[in-house]
Amino acid sequence: MRKYILVLVLLIGGSNWILAQELEARITVNAQRVSTQVDRKIFQTLQNSLNTFLKNRRWTNDKYQANEKIVCNFFLNISEVVDNNIFKAALTIQAARPVYNSNYESPLVNFIDEFVSFRYVEYQPIEFNENRVSGNDPLVSNLTAVLAYYVYIILGMDYDSYALRAGDPYFQKALNIVNNSPDGREITGWKMSDGLRNRYFLADNLTNSRYALIHDAIYSYFRLGLDVMYDNETEGRTAIINTLNFLNNINTETPNTMGLQFFFQGRSSELIGAFKKSLPDEKSRVRELLIKLDLSSANKYSQELK
Repeated sequence: MRKYILVLVLLIGGSNWILAQELEARITVNAQRVSTQVDRKIFQTLQNSLNTFLKNRRWTNDKYQANEKIVCNFFLNISEVVDNNIFKAALTIQAARPVYNSNYESPLVNFIDEFVSFRYVEYQPIEFNENRVSGNDPLVSNLTAVLAYYVYIILGMDYDSYALRAGDPYFQKALNIVNNSPDGREITGWKMSDGLRNRYFLADNLTNSRYALIHDAIYSYFRLGLDVMYDNETEGRTAIINTLNFLNNINTETPNTMGLQFFFQGRSSELIGAFKKSLPDEKSRVRELLIKLDLSSANKYSQELK
């Protein structure tokens, strides 16, 4: 399978492999909040163009079988027209990974980026150049830069979940987009000064050696934890507890980092399901860790893991 082969590919070079598209991606554009004076056809055209962009571009040098493509969905919710052909939107990003020996898919990414501004004129080319991220017009380039950034985050998470640190090249590509991101008065989300939960901090957390344990956590959670639960629940739960300990070490040094918050998005029900039937002592330790690490779901853990 590609998931095991990818480590060798990274070591000996994947350029000789047959290329195939990696994503089973779908993007939906919603503009219900935009004034009805704006021609709705432009949003359908934008949706079609963005879907073509995501599905036709090759993002890695690895060979993917059809059943190995990463299922991901993007929901672009346009909230307002700032100026002629300039829009503000929020982007929801969701991606899942199949768990071995099951029909279950675990969330890799489940996140909402609230700060997406862009210029779009109907039928304009949808392009992205890694060597010139800002393009000729930063506002035109910003939308594809944001999408490419999250594609690389998804790829990094997926690769990390199968082999330790295998996602590094893709997290570095995301960081490269941050470092060369479009800049302008209407553009936010790329800089340290743009808040505490943005693209800058996520890329930093996933590439900075200070947070290296997050990669151990991703690998331990998916490959050593969820993937073995069918054959050995005790072993799988032990690996998930190791994951929580890795994350707790990060949190002790730097509380509430974005990387930790990003990891836990959409994962509370999955974690509760993994430990709901475990022994009382184990359940108590896990509950204590989860309440500390995932504050947004603390009440849920308190109730469900009694």
